[in-house]
Amino acid sequence: MKRRDFIKGIGAGSIASATALTTQNAHAGKKIKWKMVTSWPKNFPGLGTGANYLAKTINEMSGGRLKVKVYGANEIVPALEVFDAVSRGTAEMGHTGPYYWKGKHPATQFFTSVPFGLTAQEMNAWLYHGDGLKLWEELYAQFNLIPNPAGNTGVQMGGWFNKEINSIKDLQGLKMRIPGMGGEVLKLAGGTPVTLPGGEVFTAMQSGAIDATEWVGPYNDMAFGLYKVAKFYYHPGWHEPGSTMEAMINKDAFDKLPKDLQAIVRGACKMANLDMLADYSAKSNASLQTLINKHNVELKTFPDEVIKELHKLSEQVVSKVGQHDAMAKKIYDSFSNFRRGAMQWSNISEMGYMKARNL
Repeated sequence: MKRRDFIKGIGAGSIASATALTTQNAHAGKKIKWKMVTSWPKNFPGLGTGANYLAKTINEMSGGRLKVKVYGANEIVPALEVFDAVSRGTAEMGHTGPYYWKGKHPATQFFTSVPFGLTAQEMNAWLYHGDGLKLWEELYAQFNLIPNPAGNTGVQMGGWFNKEINSIKDLQGLKMRIPGMGGEVLKLAGGTPVTLPGGEVFTAMQSGAIDATEWVGPYNDMAFGLYKVAKFYYHPGWHEPGSTMEAMINKDAFDKLPKDLQAIVRGACKMANLDMLADYSAKSNASLQTLINKHNVELKTFPDEVIKELHKLSEQVVSKVGQHDAMAKKIYDSFSNFRRGAMQWSNISEMGYMKARNL
């Protein structure tokens, strides 16, 4: 009796092991195809190539088991419809900027960039080692989405203008392409913010539909040829000190992946986040020198009085967004508390070193 039970036990265990192995092999052999829609022109330097890098990394790390194909803006959906496309499953992934979705929930803007907020390194610290990513995931869960940081431009430029900005009054009546909270600050200053996808910025400036525009920085701005439609190039980018790009994933599609592929997708997003910032840091200076020395762009600094006034207005805008609802307040409180600590450390570390290096 015991001998028969022992043999049966071996048989049952073998069947279970064989079943598990078969399932594992089935997963290993199965090829999964995903679509990634983006808010960027196809292969656009920095942003578009950042999406390409992410897809390529997933493809290679998965050994071809998960194949991600990238579609530029308007190839499947328009640039500003990426959120809905991924939420409903038209595409499994999207590569874009969270602040475009303030109409879905105002607090999405905290996860791109906040005027006078966190730098790229500070954003990564809040997202990965503060509450940032956890809160982002909580916010997006209601839309059937999983967010991941997937790139950062670093500190952006202040924008392109066809007139000099000598006082805050020069912003009154100005029609400027500037999304997110930065646009709300411009509105308080008397200007008119306009949200446009990157592919429409040059034409809007050329036609006079807008008077000024911010985009990203020298690397991207030169690629769009913005020096052809505006004379003055202002800094610093007070509105976007460290803009995080996102790889949003349809939750249903992600949950269907085996655990190892889920880990690969998340890991690839981290790699893409690091790579984009390095790409911008490497290429921005050379592009700026070309803009100045070859295209005769006039580099300008916003006057201190303008920056101080924009800072005051920014505090009003950010605080208002943080009071939208309980979720927004939770995100605002976390962001604000982290910012206070980050500023104290950055002032004696990064800023202290920069001052020393420039002596």
